Amino acid sequence: MEKELDHIVYSKNVLEFVTVANEYCNQIEAVEEMSVKELITLATRILPLVYLKAVVLPKVEFVLDESIEKTIREEDYIRVQHTLLNKLGEYDDYLEVFVPDNEQDQGDVASSVSENLADIYQDLKDFLFAYKIGVTDIMNDALAELNNAFELYWGQKLVNVLRACHNLLYSNKDLDEESLYGSSEGESTNNWFNKFQDQWQEGED
Repeated sequence: MEKELDHIVYSKNVLEFVTVANEYCNQIEAVEEMSVKELITLATRILPLVYLKAVVLPKVEFVLDESIEKTIREEDYIRVQHTLLNKLGEYDDYLEVFVPDNEQDQGDVASSVSENLADIYQDLKDFLFAYKIGVTDIMNDALAELNNAFELYWGQKLVNVLRACHNLLYSNKDLDEESLYGSSEGESTNNWFNKFQDQWQEGED
């Protein structure tokens, strides 16, 4: 068992990513209880953390002969995306400025905040389900798949949707000023962030 715990899947960078990815998924699953402003504020705070922790993940090679079964079903994805869409309403659509493999096309490309957030959720949730099984080989291949998907797909979607959320948060648009429960601005979305920041600072000491 001690030898298994020395495996790279238990390294500090991986465990920190698991913490942030799990919080992202938890917050997306609780989005129905947020106001529009709380959701956009959450996105601008947690997306950079997810990206930061993803770029320092160690690279591993696949060890299993078969690919890991995906856990998030189509209906799960649709439910999450529709919840986000219903919450965002008119603020969901934005114009994309960078589309991979489409650099020659100078036309505007419409994109969706809800779809991008749901796409990120799907990849992170699949990784977390596989990782939490606790079998080292499965955890290893889940990490390898996550790295590949980050480099090819959801990493770019993350930085794209972050730009859109930043624009919404700091624009003059009349986003919700009060949370659904009358808490002070940003209180509910700050709790997890402050907790993670404290843990991260303790790890650096």
